[in-house]
Amino acid sequence: MEAMRGDEEPRLQAGERLDALFRAYRDACPAPEASANFMPNLWQRIEARQTFTFSFRRMANAFVTAALALSLGLGVYMAIPRSTPYSPQSYIEALAEANPLDTPDIVGPVHLELSDPGR
Repeated sequence: MEAMRGDEEPRLQAGERLDALFRAYRDACPAPEASANFMPNLWQRIEARQTFTFSFRRMANAFVTAALALSLGLGVYMAIPRSTPYSPQSYIEALAEANPLDTPDIVGPVHLELSDPGR
């Protein structure tokens, strides 16, 4: 039994300290006097916050919808096969065809015209 009493003392001290803290808080922050406009003003503040949240949510939803529509549109655009007059080549293939390694520009056929000095 005495062991239980020993455990109760710290609890009582903690409870007393908590009660003292609540009393100090109540003394520091007195309860506001309720006026005739208390509830209408309270609802007005609540609705103002909800309106801001609602408009932000609406703007975010519109942005996400626009991004989704743009993504789907680009996906469809990229998936549609196109008929072009050019053959479908990669960039590397087009460069290789334009500048073949067999005959580079700096090494080309040389034409030597010999003129006869005696003539």
